[in-house]
Amino acid sequence: MNRPAPFNPALSHALASPVMTAQSWLRGKVFPPERPLLNLSQAAPVGPPPLSLRRAMAEAAMSEGDAHLYGPVPGDGALRAEIAARWSALYGAGIAPEEVAVTSGCNEAFAAAMLSLAGAGDEVILPTPWYFNHKMWLDMIGVRAVPLPVGEDGLPEPEAAAALIGPRTRALVLVTPNNPTGAECPAGRMEALFDLCAAAGIAFVVDETYRDYLSHEGAPHGLFRRPAWGETLIHLYSFSKAYRLTGHRVGALLSSARRVAEVEKFLDTVTICPSRIGQIGALEGLRREGAFVAGERAEFARRRAALAAAFAEGVGGWRLLGAGAYFAWVAHPFDAPSEAVSRRLVEDQSVLALPGGFFTPEGDDAGRGALRLAFANVDEAGIAETARRLRAFSF
Repeated sequence: MNRPAPFNPALSHALASPVMTAQSWLRGKVFPPERPLLNLSQAAPVGPPPLSLRRAMAEAAMSEGDAHLYGPVPGDGALRAEIAARWSALYGAGIAPEEVAVTSGCNEAFAAAMLSLAGAGDEVILPTPWYFNHKMWLDMIGVRAVPLPVGEDGLPEPEAAAALIGPRTRALVLVTPNNPTGAECPAGRMEALFDLCAAAGIAFVVDETYRDYLSHEGAPHGLFRRPAWGETLIHLYSFSKAYRLTGHRVGALLSSARRVAEVEKFLDTVTICPSRIGQIGALEGLRREGAFVAGERAEFARRRAALAAAFAEGVGGWRLLGAGAYFAWVAHPFDAPSEAVSRRLVEDQSVLALPGGFFTPEGDDAGRGALRLAFANVDEAGIAETARRLRAFSF
């Protein structure tokens, strides 16, 4: 009898895809017309990119032969230069194109950053609740994720982070606005965390995928103005949300030119180059769709306010722990694990939300008692209906 080929235990032991796991709960289900599904699971735009982006990509696909060929591994020069110029203007800094790498989505940017920093047996500090794909990638490459519980404000404390830094620590990760809690890290806290990392000789990896939905205008922080910022800071960004380019997979990594050169090795072996058509869309978005992004930001701010108002009125024992960008982090009132609550919520109220346990270490009480609602997936009427169904739900 033939022996089966082996599996990589690091991959096998990693968490199964949380979004796909939750989507499997819908398999075979038919929802009544008076109670259609409210899908608050995956954080993704529900519409196509703006017309100008679609037109630019379509025209390139039809008339530009190079758009279908391999391009530069770290991204097309025009897009790298535009990112450098736009980021320099926003952050009041001087960022060069060679300090920018375009990646196939922000998840690849994170994977590249980690591979440039850490190897098997090293450690990376992840505030909890964490973004599950970050934890999954660290598991896959044999890097230990060190949990850093956040405070009541949903933010990591520099003193608590400092206590976790050891000889194998390679980085501290921050997602702001946060996925899953929506918490926004103020500039002063980010400066303190940067200083901590710089003094310890570790990287400060800041994922600003949801930067365009901050509750305030202007630069989120002044880290790019620090001398030799790229020796400590690795900044990650995604074009998926603000420009609705989810399927085109375009992200960015900004750090020192030396690190970008190291990252290029990884990109060359995985994707060779980012989607050329997607990059054309991203460039068009940066150049022409500032008003669209501002409109989306205002719309999601209204939805956030509607959600907060609904919970302020009372939602049957459910509590709003945090909200911002695309997400609300809510505590359920039941003595049951969050996954069991989430699965019953689909059955009884046609609401799909991700359980908090997907975002925390196994056995963590915070994850057991919470759910993530991607409220950006529904309009204000949908938010009101979500609150009504939560109020009606019992476990």
